[in-house]
Formats: sequence, structure tokens, C-alpha cells
Amino acid sequence: MNFNVNHILFLDIETVPQFENFEDLPKELQELYANKTQYQRKEDFTPNEFYERAGIWAEFGKIICISVGYFVESKSDREFRITSFFGKEKKLLQEFKNLLESHFNKTKYVLCAHNGKELTNNILYIA
Repeated sequence: MNFNVNHILFLDIETVPQFENFEDLPKELQELYANKTQYQRKEDFTPNEFYERAGIWAEFGKIICISVGYFVESKSDREFRITSFFGKEKKLLQEFKNLLESHFNKTKYVLCAHNGKELTNNILYIA
């Protein structure tokens, strides 16, 4: 497949655990986290030791930054521009959604994301 590089929105999403420490999770969430991560933790880590990775699961993480890059052409040159959305999760998601709707909402555009195979479906359905 050939893509026009000007029709690609490159993005990366950074996440962290919702709570600073495993002990700060409500007991029900501690149990859910222990059960959900058991297949990856195996015998190597306790849920507490594994909690630093909690940001990769929607139930336990929050988005702290979305960075995007895209090419634009002027009459004589091509530039790569970068924009980052950060701050409160709801606000940065709304700003990212606004960018998608205002500049990248035609079928000719594609997303290229780090771990995009996992994330792309979620990104397209931001409410």
C-alpha cells in the first residue's frame, strides 16, 4: 500500500497508573488488578510490585499526554509539525478529538501510532 505522507497523523499516547501506589487503590480494584494481571505477572511479581505497569490497562490508567506529528507542504518545502496535548485527561482528549475532527476527518487520512494496533480502535471512538 502506498500512502501520501501528508495524509498520515503520527501519534503517541503516554499513560500512567490512576493512583500513585497500589495501596491507594480501593480494595475491589486491588483484587481486580491482581486477577487481571495474573497472566502477565505469573510468579515473578506481586500485584504491588507490578503496579507501575498499571497505566497500560484502561481500568487502572489515565492518559497524561498525546503527541501528534504531521507533514505540511508549503510552496517550496515540507515541514514536520509536532503538537502535544497534556493536562487533565478529559481536557486533553477533547483537544485531541477537536484536532481529529477539524483537520484529519476525511477518509484519506490514516493514523500511525506506537502500539497502534492496540490503541487505534479506542482512539476513533473518543466521546
